[in-house]
Amino acid sequence: MQQHHVSSPLLSLPGATECDPGDDPIAVAGVAWHYGNPLGEQRAFASSLALVDRSYRRVIAVEGEDAPSFLNNLLSQKLVDAPVPFGAQALDLDAQGRVLHQMDVLVWENTIYLDCEPEDFDGLLDYLNKMVFWSKVEISTPDIGVLTLAGVLPEVEPAVPYRRMDLLAVPSMDLLVPRDAMLEVAGELIAQGAQAVGLMAYHAERVRALAPVRHLDLDGKSIPHESPSLLAHGVHLHKGCYRGQETVARVENLGRSPRVLVLFHLDGSAPSLPMPGDAITAAGSSRALGRIGTVVHDHEYGPIALGLLKRSALQRNDLQAGEVAVAVDPDSVPAEGGTPLGRQAIERLQGK
Repeated sequence: MQQHHVSSPLLSLPGATECDPGDDPIAVAGVAWHYGNPLGEQRAFASSLALVDRSYRRVIAVEGEDAPSFLNNLLSQKLVDAPVPFGAQALDLDAQGRVLHQMDVLVWENTIYLDCEPEDFDGLLDYLNKMVFWSKVEISTPDIGVLTLAGVLPEVEPAVPYRRMDLLAVPSMDLLVPRDAMLEVAGELIAQGAQAVGLMAYHAERVRALAPVRHLDLDGKSIPHESPSLLAHGVHLHKGCYRGQETVARVENLGRSPRVLVLFHLDGSAPSLPMPGDAITAAGSSRALGRIGTVVHDHEYGPIALGLLKRSALQRNDLQAGEVAVAVDPDSVPAEGGTPLGRQAIERLQGK
């Protein structure tokens, strides 16, 4: 099994400054937080090619003739008859449809790779192993690092397993690289014009794209419909049974989630910024209307955050997290997409 907090070989690159989780709650040990210019590095996403070391993520490999059907029955993503390569997100839900584990998926030749945040790894691996029963699958934890390219992607296909993702506002690609080859692969990419970019810049790009990380941006009550990004990339709405599917189908057909994940702009003049998990309230009230998730400094917007907010509070202009004034970015509020199909059918039956 992989060890936790293995230092990345890419920390030897010029200017690499390691994350310090004691300094920032979204930082993780073992990879670069930045390479000397934390705000400037964010520009690489839009103007050139960013190379992000995300090798702190843990990788699970599922092989064997039953691997696609085994995972298809457990997760929210359709993995039977998937093209190769196939890249997406997937969720493990509980019986009430709440998000237990979040992962990225790569279907590659005879292996399905799942990579996840360290906080999701032990529980996900344990669940998969418990569900094997008579399935012809082999589950392992290879020593593989995730390197992410984002921006103007190279034309040539990588020599390692890869997936194209549309999670960010710019095209991106994840490479799954054996840890002992990471420095060589990164060196080749940098020689071809990629710029090493730290995890802080990646988080800023992720927040702008409204893409949540479960342990930072969601809570124990979260369902997929709270995040349009999670729903679009992690849930296949027309596949067969999996745990939690009834909730997904009911919300899709009959209603909306009471909360939604949106982008907040934070008052940059405040002496300290809120932390993931802090309550969002109305000024003068202690009643929680939502919770703050990832907080990061953006090179254009200043301090921004993802946050879950009750739909009934989306139009309020007096929101705060602790002592910090926070404002919903109106462009991040999901469009009201008409009446759900199931409700239309019910209203027809009732003659409305």
